[in-house]
Amino acid sequence: MSVVGRAPEIHYAKSGDLNIACSVTGDGPDLVVAPGFISHLEVGWEEPSVVHFYSRLATFRRVISFDKRGTGLSDPWSHAPTLEECVDDVRAVMDATGSERADVLGVSEGGTMATLFAASHPDRVNALVLYGTYARLVEAPDYPFGVSAEGLAKLIDISNKGWGEGVGLGAWAPSRRGDTEFRQWWARLQRIAASPGMVRNIFALYPQMDIRDVLPTIQAPTLVLHRRADRMVNVEMGRYLAGHIPGAKFVEFDGTDHLFFTGDADAILDEVEEFLTGTRTVPEPQRVLATVLFTDLVSSTERAVELGDARWRDVLESHQARVRRQLDRFRGHEIKTMGDGFVATFDGPARAINCAIAIRDVVRSLGLEVRAGVHTGEIELSGDDDIAGVAVHIAARVEGVAPPGEVLVSRTVVDLVAGSGLTFADRGDHVLKGVPGEWRLYAVDS
Repeated sequence: MSVVGRAPEIHYAKSGDLNIACSVTGDGPDLVVAPGFISHLEVGWEEPSVVHFYSRLATFRRVISFDKRGTGLSDPWSHAPTLEECVDDVRAVMDATGSERADVLGVSEGGTMATLFAASHPDRVNALVLYGTYARLVEAPDYPFGVSAEGLAKLIDISNKGWGEGVGLGAWAPSRRGDTEFRQWWARLQRIAASPGMVRNIFALYPQMDIRDVLPTIQAPTLVLHRRADRMVNVEMGRYLAGHIPGAKFVEFDGTDHLFFTGDADAILDEVEEFLTGTRTVPEPQRVLATVLFTDLVSSTERAVELGDARWRDVLESHQARVRRQLDRFRGHEIKTMGDGFVATFDGPARAINCAIAIRDVVRSLGLEVRAGVHTGEIELSGDDDIAGVAVHIAARVEGVAPPGEVLVSRTVVDLVAGSGLTFADRGDHVLKGVPGEWRLYAVDS
């Protein structure tokens, strides 16, 4: 068994003449995860959101994962695996890992595999969980919400032209399309998980996939999960599944991402855990050291009155776009925006300061002025991508006392960037509302 949080050891299951790569993580009753479009058991664990998803599953299940034949670390295959071959591979993986019966989680394309396995082998499936999946992908006269032939052809064309370069992120995970590091990982996953030829083969198989007649035969308790604005798989496909599997429970989530481990993944995990175990764990807040940046436009109300609603809306949109470019440039993570202000975190105080300076300069080109506050301390990360803690309050209070056009920082930040070449002007001691004691603050010289 692997240690949760580290890439699991890879083993191989024999399915006919082929070797299917598989891994086991965690303890407890078994849960087999049927992969979607592409996967790679090692590269997947290079992405923190993947690690978080599987690590949490492993807190209440022994998680068995595998790469489909022809993809990831499994043996190459001359064509995309048929559903029958996929079912054979699931059985082989369970046999190789000593799993007599298991819960089965099917994600995206893997959902059809998981559903057919549950129908074919009811004696080996305790419960079935389906995320972002379908019984049929392409449209038909009696299935009007499927993907059109034109839509599928367009997806194939885009993928063929940009495969291995991070193509399709705006559809698979819109919430991460501006994340440079995630895009690089997504491109690497594409290159290593499947060749362009195998991708074409997979797409060619989609029009043939139709398991609608199988749905009424499912005996296992079933949970169907779907994001309401999923850009890859219409939510109506999930509703169809739940409506045709006897007794299935259907849960919709807000969000546009198709990837199961991006967006509000913990909401999905909450439902999975409660369905399989009967209880829902309340996770302890994750505490990390981070640098927090608050920015705010000066006299925004007055400018809004001066410019009028329409013009002010254009100015705000331009301001937000420019700020986000700087956040991306300096590896900042946007927590939220209040329209005329931003909250962001950084993994280094010097990057936060340089980003604040850059934001101030680009905002000035719009004829506006911004103030900024920076503080480094321990923060709490919550599942809804928000932050909390005293360090957040301090950063907000520092920004609140900053004069227009100034980047104000705490003494903690000054100490941490010693030797960076940044210089500061002492602004004296301040009492920050709601924060005990006096705080020495400094303005960035620039």
